[in-house]
Amino acid sequence: MFDPVPATRPSGGLAVRCTRALLSPWSRLSLLVAVLLAAAFTMLLFEPQRLLASGWPSGLTGSGAAMLFGLVYGVCTVAFVPRPLLNLAAGALFGSQTGLVAALAGTVLGAGVSFMLGRVLGQDALRTLLRGKWLKAADGLLSRHGFRSMLAIRLFPGVPFAAANYCAATSRMGYPPFLLATGLGSIPNTAAYVVAGSQATSPTSPAFLAAMGFIVLSGAGGALVAWRRRHRLGGGS
Repeated sequence: MFDPVPATRPSGGLAVRCTRALLSPWSRLSLLVAVLLAAAFTMLLFEPQRLLASGWPSGLTGSGAAMLFGLVYGVCTVAFVPRPLLNLAAGALFGSQTGLVAALAGTVLGAGVSFMLGRVLGQDALRTLLRGKWLKAADGLLSRHGFRSMLAIRLFPGVPFAAANYCAATSRMGYPPFLLATGLGSIPNTAAYVVAGSQATSPTSPAFLAAMGFIVLSGAGGALVAWRRRHRLGGGS
């Protein structure tokens, strides 16, 4: 007597599928890559290394200028600007004490932003790629001994800063130990570059020579630690 009512499809089916696709691990990883490429391209356009040649804008002075520099420093590290260049600029612009505070603040800020981006946008997809022996070993160390491992990485600069940030984000390392290890472990090397920058006009001064000596020794120590760890992993195969 009455025709059957046709079954209706659930409303929003297409929207749900699109949302799932956009929020999938590989879509988020693609977004991360796009963000990082855009940041790197922006830094190439603005050329922050010009700070070493032209100096800080004359209208910006005092603690406000140091805070702004720390913010710019953090953004630059996310965009893969080398930290040694930024540390030298901090020392040249603000002196050893204020420059060190600004550089460390920027270091922790940039590391925290990179870690957050890697954790939110890249962790799920990147963890499926952890098939290599070295990658699995690094993931295991950071997941089980996050603070100690990250502290060693920051103290011995053998791993690029950005690579260490995203490697930690891919692991199961917690956010607080990552930031604490980054802040503490970055002090010696950052201080050396900042002092070298502040004494760049006096390359024969004891402070400049001591800073450069520390930079060379810490770099050699980092290379030695990296070689021994690689040799140990290779011997365990």
